[in-house]
Amino acid sequence: MTRHTTFRHSLLATALLALGSTAAVAAESVTLQLKWVPQAQFAGYYVAQEKGFYKDAGLDVTIKPGGTDISPVQVIAGKSADVIVNWMPDALAAREAGVPLVNISQIFNRSGMMLTCKKSSGISTPKDLKGKTLGVWFGGNEYPFFNWMAKLGYKPDVDIKVLKQGFNVDPLLQGQADCISTMNYNEYWQLIDAGMKPEELITFAYEDQGASTLEDGLYVLGPELKDKAFVSKMAKFVKATMAGWNYAVKHPKEAAEIVVAQDPSGASTVEVQERQMENVAKLITASDKEGYLDPAAYHRTVQVLLSGGSSPVIKKDPGDAAMSHVVWDAAAKL
Repeated sequence: MTRHTTFRHSLLATALLALGSTAAVAAESVTLQLKWVPQAQFAGYYVAQEKGFYKDAGLDVTIKPGGTDISPVQVIAGKSADVIVNWMPDALAAREAGVPLVNISQIFNRSGMMLTCKKSSGISTPKDLKGKTLGVWFGGNEYPFFNWMAKLGYKPDVDIKVLKQGFNVDPLLQGQADCISTMNYNEYWQLIDAGMKPEELITFAYEDQGASTLEDGLYVLGPELKDKAFVSKMAKFVKATMAGWNYAVKHPKEAAEIVVAQDPSGASTVEVQERQMENVAKLITASDKEGYLDPAAYHRTVQVLLSGGSSPVIKKDPGDAAMSHVVWDAAAKL
């Protein structure tokens, strides 16, 4: 090998190293904080990661699972996440408390929350809830419930007894409550898996009771949206995320397998997660504006939260300040 050839090979090696270094730098990092543990409720994000949609968009995404002791709001407020999955009631309450959360994309268009009751408790209509013990999730999930009770004219600890419910179905199974909070894709099916029959239960969907609020959406800190580079990065993230959701909806079993692989507890099964994925899909309205936050739905949620009787979730209407289409518009152009 001549000295000239060796020199050329050295230049080529240097160039390849430089390209590799540039590629590594080019991948923008994004940290996503989920609202709960790995399950099909978040399949779109895990699928986008597994199928390489984030990588293809030039992103290096870290997905942080949630849990009973993890508050997405606190995580993003502490600058330990760029974007979080949260329900709008909790996000707006947090905003009013000083954390400037802004919705940049709405994943679920319909609410999956339900109150599930034993028919043997003598409950057939919402009017029958008076005098009953009702299991309610807190940590931000109680807001739609209290709004609904205010609409019915029921005061907690006067007309109804509120049981602070853990994220399980034990209160109904063990007779501690007449009704409990459930999601159409999760806890309701835990009751069925525990041996209860559908005909033994009656469900009241918040969507049908005029108390539904927007659930899984993507939120960032408002001041970050003044940074064009951040908006560009989030646009890539939203675009790739929706590709992940589209794939998950069309391939529920594969999505379930991907989710199960992310569960460190080993408790998840493909069968359960596939069923959850099929029910989550019902909350994502197919349209040419996937991930778009409908202003009408946003303002409806705000009004529900303002009309919570003597203890409304929020005291002031945030107007349009808590929502932004700047990221979605940028994503639509990619």
